[in-house]
Amino acid sequence: MNYLLEHGFRVLGQRISIAEFAGQVFALAVVFLAQRRTLWTWPVQVGATVLLFAVYASAHLGGLAARQVAILAISVYGWWAWTRRKDPVFGVVVRQGRLTERLVMLGTFVAGTTVMALVLDALHASWAPWPDAAIFVGTLVAFGAQGAGLVEFWLVWLVVDAIGVPLQISSGLYFSAAIYIVFAGLVVHGWWTWNRSAKQRVAARDHGVMAASS
Repeated sequence: MNYLLEHGFRVLGQRISIAEFAGQVFALAVVFLAQRRTLWTWPVQVGATVLLFAVYASAHLGGLAARQVAILAISVYGWWAWTRRKDPVFGVVVRQGRLTERLVMLGTFVAGTTVMALVLDALHASWAPWPDAAIFVGTLVAFGAQGAGLVEFWLVWLVVDAIGVPLQISSGLYFSAAIYIVFAGLVVHGWWTWNRSAKQRVAARDHGVMAASS
């Protein structure tokens, strides 16, 4: 891993390590695969997690590094959940979250960010504890909701992107910042795709119920 961190190339005068490049490309591929609801989303995410853990640890971003460990655990859950949540017509089943689920996601994000930021600050594990913590917790909320097949996970990713871009730039990780911007475009498209699939499945289910009752 040291070789991947110490070697790389320059783009517009900015150094990009092989680990950062490969990790962010893998992460970008995860968003692309998630749009299509393929099980390959999760093993590719594992590869991105290992590489980005090394990148963020070397940049002294404790929150971003620690979240890779949590993402690895959630990826195992997501892989298992998507395997069980298959529909012969619609593939991996996705749906819009209920009000209580949305409130739980919001509450977890706010409370989790506060606690994590205080921990990072107390341990001197990050020079930017609040945005670092928000990205850490937001990522966990997003991946948890993604594993559960909730459309709203894409909206959480938009929040993470909005916080992540300036933090990456301030950390000198310019390539990662550029990838976050690309993420935003893919996230919007992903939300539209999942939302459409969820509505189609509800319409098909309602049509089936009506046909059975007639």
